[in-house]
Amino acid sequence: MAISIRQVHPTFVGEVSGVDITKPLTRDEVDAIEAGMHEYSVLVFHDQPLTDEQQVEFTRNFGELEVTLAGQLAKPEERRFQQLELGDISNLDAGEKLRARDDSRRMYALANRLWHSDASFRAVGAGYTLLHARVIPSKGGNTEFADMRAAYEALSPAEKAEVDGLVCEHSIVFSREQIGLEVKSDQHSDKLKPVPHKLVLTDEVNGRKSLYLSSHIGSIIGWPVPEARAFIRDLAEHATQRQFVYAHEWRVGDMVMWDNRTVMHRARAFRDLKEKRDLRRTSLKGVGLEMAPALRAAE
Repeated sequence: MAISIRQVHPTFVGEVSGVDITKPLTRDEVDAIEAGMHEYSVLVFHDQPLTDEQQVEFTRNFGELEVTLAGQLAKPEERRFQQLELGDISNLDAGEKLRARDDSRRMYALANRLWHSDASFRAVGAGYTLLHARVIPSKGGNTEFADMRAAYEALSPAEKAEVDGLVCEHSIVFSREQIGLEVKSDQHSDKLKPVPHKLVLTDEVNGRKSLYLSSHIGSIIGWPVPEARAFIRDLAEHATQRQFVYAHEWRVGDMVMWDNRTVMHRARAFRDLKEKRDLRRTSLKGVGLEMAPALRAAE
């Protein structure tokens, strides 16, 4: 049975059938999924009972895996699993118990409710992110995605001219400050410095442009900070209008794969803090998301 992809939102998002991603993929299957990513930006695979190892192996089909920043900063005894390529998107501690409401790791993760692009605070941001649902709450906890290509295309010619060529600085310190959380680490200070990325990216395969927005953006090169932050806030409000947004209602076994170069996303709250939510994340280093070349050359 060949891979089939059904579009489930007017501008993006495809639901994939005809493939078992718990097993090794053929070259044709990898190519079909890659083509689907360029077409839809977000792909949903239902009923995929993956193990951690199978998720990592599936991800390797598409590029080089990232090591999570949270995993690097955490002490080994604080991690639920030691494979640093696997991100822990849960409300559980290393002993598989629910984290307290004021737990520091839970506080850190609350910033995921802000619209963002994964790892844009790195010199090379994330390309694809893959999130797999193991345990989900009975209500809430959706993940929303916003189509940055459609948002760019909806700008007026004057607005497109204004954003083209701008370079923004991204920092995880800035995004966490927005929820009142201070991020500091003497040991990993080099990983917390702001990095510059272009505000408009172009897909080399289909030529479509997209906004590269994120809650990690704290400034625009050459702009006064207050003006830059007001501008980015206005642009983000435009880009997350309901016509550009898809809300994924999780089912156990769902794998959702998205391109951080063409979509933003955010987690949504669930109210019953006594329920478990356990998802596992893998991410790929983003080809085409290196630091803005002119700035890098000037360093």
